[in-house]
Amino acid sequence: MKKMTFNELRRIKDSLPDGSMHRIAEELNLDVETVRNFFGADNYKEGSAVGIHIEPGPDGGIVEIDDTTVLDRALQILEETAQK
Repeated sequence: MKKMTFNELRRIKDSLPDGSMHRIAEELNLDVETVRNFFGADNYKEGSAVGIHIEPGPDGGIVEIDDTTVLDRALQILEETAQK
């Protein structure tokens, strides 16, 4: 389990290059809406819950992440982008 602020999670999402949501979804065999839900969206009609829990608090609240697979892949993409 990992904890971070909601705003930190959104900063990661906002730093990803265009198309990253689709890339992560494809690589992890997830619906793109599920990946978006991981980063704070709430489209559960088309996407699934993703194992994050948001508690109210400073800096957008605290996010507890049960499974960091999507986050880890996003951070890898940011690392790849920085190396270019």
